[in-house]
Amino acid sequence: MPIAPQRRRGRAAASNDTGRFERFERMPFDDGWQDGQTVAEEARIVTEVRLERPKSLITYNRSPDLPFDRSINPYRGCEHGCIYCFARPSHAYLGLSPGLDFETRLIARTGAAEVLSRELRRKSYQVATMALGTNTDPYQPIERDLEIVRNCLKVLRDFNHPLAIVTKGTLVERDIDILQDMAAKGLVRVGISLTTLDADLSRRMEPRVPSPKRRLQIIERLSAAGIPVRLMASPMVPGLSDPELEAILTAGQAAGARSASWIMLRLPREVSPLFQAWLAEHYPDRAGRVMARLREMHGGQAYSAEWGKRMRGEGHYAQILSHRFKLAARRLGLDQPQPALRCDLFAPPPRPGDQMALDL
Repeated sequence: MPIAPQRRRGRAAASNDTGRFERFERMPFDDGWQDGQTVAEEARIVTEVRLERPKSLITYNRSPDLPFDRSINPYRGCEHGCIYCFARPSHAYLGLSPGLDFETRLIARTGAAEVLSRELRRKSYQVATMALGTNTDPYQPIERDLEIVRNCLKVLRDFNHPLAIVTKGTLVERDIDILQDMAAKGLVRVGISLTTLDADLSRRMEPRVPSPKRRLQIIERLSAAGIPVRLMASPMVPGLSDPELEAILTAGQAAGARSASWIMLRLPREVSPLFQAWLAEHYPDRAGRVMARLREMHGGQAYSAEWGKRMRGEGHYAQILSHRFKLAARRLGLDQPQPALRCDLFAPPPRPGDQMALDL
């Protein structure tokens, strides 16, 4: 059931349907006991944050589509509220809605740094690049006060652990001091996601994300500090943002990005109806064209999770976009593979009371 626009101002999702694992469906209903105030006139939905003490932090995966096999995610849900976010369905596992709950009912995993340190000290641990921000953005607004990510970065720096970050948030600039130290040792790189250069489209599609211009400034500042930056033209929305592909790459290269990548729009599970409702509300004249292109890429479906195809789709339209990216990246010098991050420096730092090594 759609939520009144005045209640969801600054949010992308238009509804808050019950998660797929719940036995009962919940919806607002005016029973006449509101003293004349209807449900639609209730106060605007605000962000609430719950704290969680994690027992483990590192998540492992075996997906052939991903360039990493482990990641950490300090937050569940994301206030950035991108309507296309593929992580929305994960909120259903918490008994919450992938709709507005995903944007407004957040979970912060306090104590994450201590858990991470404990896991890295295990004798069985084998070092490889850690990914940060692969599910929800680590630098969403609540990180400003909680500093969970910053504390995790300190642990990774002290262990000389390689790290790859993905974000849209300006708060990454706060941690330049740590990232600069790690970059000097070949231990870190950062991916900045830039979906469009159109500020109006961005505000509708990514309501609480820094503007495209501001994200280009992030690239400039990280690059100036010697931190390798990859421009991520993701996701590309066919018929809406994909005409900007070359312009996005050009702007990213001018800002200092050393490499680039792209991913097609993905609409897994609840993301599909949420995105289609958003299209109908904001771009009704293009909705049919956008969905037609997506279905062409996924065998007639809005989305197919088949490995090897889900990130880019297939068919003529996907091939054309891939060819355009390759040509532009080659022209701009963004097609070079990023250097592998160093794993040979990894070593748990000594703790108070540890026996010192003997120099022979």
